[in-house]
Amino acid sequence: MSVQKILRMIAISGLCLAVTMIAEAQTKVTSKPFGKLPDGTPVEIYTLSDGNYEARIATYGGIVVSLKAPDRNGRPADVVLGFDDLDGYVANFNGPSSAFFGAIIGRYGNRIAHGSFTLDGKKYSLPLNNGENTLHGGPHGFNNVVWKAKPVADGVELSYLSKDGEAGYPGNLSTMVRYTLVKGSLRIEYSATTDKDTVVNLTNHSYFNLAGQGDILNHQLTIHASRFTPVDAGLIPTGELKPVESTPFDFRKATAVGARINADDEQLHRGHGYDHNWVLDSKGGKLAEAAELYDPGSGRVLKVSTDQPGVQFYSSNFLDGSIKGKGGKPDQLHAAVCLETQHFPDSPNHPDFPTTELKLGERYHTVTVYSFSTR
Repeated sequence: MSVQKILRMIAISGLCLAVTMIAEAQTKVTSKPFGKLPDGTPVEIYTLSDGNYEARIATYGGIVVSLKAPDRNGRPADVVLGFDDLDGYVANFNGPSSAFFGAIIGRYGNRIAHGSFTLDGKKYSLPLNNGENTLHGGPHGFNNVVWKAKPVADGVELSYLSKDGEAGYPGNLSTMVRYTLVKGSLRIEYSATTDKDTVVNLTNHSYFNLAGQGDILNHQLTIHASRFTPVDAGLIPTGELKPVESTPFDFRKATAVGARINADDEQLHRGHGYDHNWVLDSKGGKLAEAAELYDPGSGRVLKVSTDQPGVQFYSSNFLDGSIKGKGGKPDQLHAAVCLETQHFPDSPNHPDFPTTELKLGERYHTVTVYSFSTR
């Protein structure tokens, strides 16, 4: 066979491969400006639409700004809390008590006790933003930065370099978060590498209300976990892995969020409701269903699958109507459910917990899928 024929066959094969890849993409991806930060930095918003479902992702904080899903009658509604414009997010994220609506959380999701941990024999101190603790990476975490974005098949890929010493954490952390939407499933893929040993625990902080409005006390929740991590008065894990059996924390069978939320239970008093980490029976390491949320009124169902060992269930206990969300409506107590897939809170200070250390030469990689349907 002549060299020309071989080259022609390679060219045709490459063209066929490109056409196949385009044909496999099932979601339309578009972008447009979303405003500018106070310092003039431009922010974009990407819209992912698969025909029935739509997700809008901002480059500021990697925020899931909106997520539209149809009810059992085909009527769409936005099922996540947030704001109508960039200014709302900037004001909230930089205010005295950020709600972290829809954002990527890092470097460390959840709380680190007293804002400090020891790694490789060295103590690191972090800025405090939750009483005497550090929450969700501190006052200037990944929710507060503008990510670089590029469209990919069915979604958008965001990247950010967190420099050595940023927010007190060691190592230059090269981070990638990819959002894709296919047939009602929003897949979030997190990756990171470092040039120095560090700790990392990434998650997304979307607030879900499957009815689109009102409270979520009638939402039916299932969490595939036989244990949870009790907390002290500062909401830091005590180190115990406590069975959920015979407690208000038993969601192994579908139970209304509000069924036991006001029970006379010390852990509920400390969290002002549910604000705890469940130890998933799947133990992490491979993708498995972690939780299901169902709204009987609309028929919407949200299934959460992850390869992480824990999920933080938060029943929006600190929303009090002072935050004016979408449409200028106040976000009231128990207006949403957060299901934050992650490693356990304060793991750097609990050697018995699954480790959150990322060593030089290793790659952090984890996947969470939020799948919507109706019944």
